[in-house]
Amino acid sequence: MKFALATPALNNYPAAMAPWEPRAGGPEILRYARKADSLSWDWLTIPEHIVMPTDMKEVMGSRFAEGIAASAVLMGATERIHMLTYILALPYRHPLVLAKQIGTMEFLAGGRFTLGTAVGHLEREFETLGIPFEQRGPMTDEYLKALKEAWTSEHPKFHGDFVKFDNILVEPKPVQKPHPPIFVGGNSPAAMRRAAVHGDGWIPWLVTAEDLPGCIAYMKSLPAYEEKADRFEILVTTTAYKVEDFSHAEKGETEVSSDRDSVLRDIEALQKAGATSVQVMPPKLETFEQCLDWIEWYDQEIIPQFR
Repeated sequence: MKFALATPALNNYPAAMAPWEPRAGGPEILRYARKADSLSWDWLTIPEHIVMPTDMKEVMGSRFAEGIAASAVLMGATERIHMLTYILALPYRHPLVLAKQIGTMEFLAGGRFTLGTAVGHLEREFETLGIPFEQRGPMTDEYLKALKEAWTSEHPKFHGDFVKFDNILVEPKPVQKPHPPIFVGGNSPAAMRRAAVHGDGWIPWLVTAEDLPGCIAYMKSLPAYEEKADRFEILVTTTAYKVEDFSHAEKGETEVSSDRDSVLRDIEALQKAGATSVQVMPPKLETFEQCLDWIEWYDQEIIPQFR
């Protein structure tokens, strides 16, 4: 299995935030990233929202980093570990702008980026950015095709409903070939189809070990899945969030397993259900130093059991 580690203090999501995070800033985040880089974690996950509607502040918090800028800074501060946006709503950026941003990061950092993306779900965020919410599905499908064209073609050419380009050059190209991995998020059948057709992995939200086999069986039934089955990542969070899906309203207190036996049971259940990777959220520890100690403990005591 592979292991993705959530990056703290880039957001203040109430359901998952530790007591020390509201006071933390760049120095703590960079130190955390370098610590993870010195261990065996595969990815750091980067949360994102561009704006937060004021009526969502209570359930989602007010602070969310911009995913590309955060990834670029963290890639520059580390040497080995990969970044994974978890998740970047694809319709928010023109695909040529995003292709250039990611290509530049990869060129400078020697690869090390995975695009975790989805259609997005906050309608007010779409309205504020002037993007048609009702078209987010078709836009995402088209943007994924346009991204790959920009990354892989010497002379990119694309003519779609939402974006058109021709007679252009897009360089630098990404280091990872044929292009950086794309993990598609979302729990709906449409999202799973999108992951199977366009993606290299699937990153669901609020899907449990009990739900997972049925979802995987559905994706395996799709013709597009067969050719990538041996390399397709299914990355599931180990955190049992007690929140509603779209409203994010808490239905109870979200708890993160922290003792060795519970952590092992959680991962074993996900692995048995079909997960190939997990995203780990550190528990709500009181201090930053305790958090650093915990991710090192996890690296030494848990990860070797699944490599």
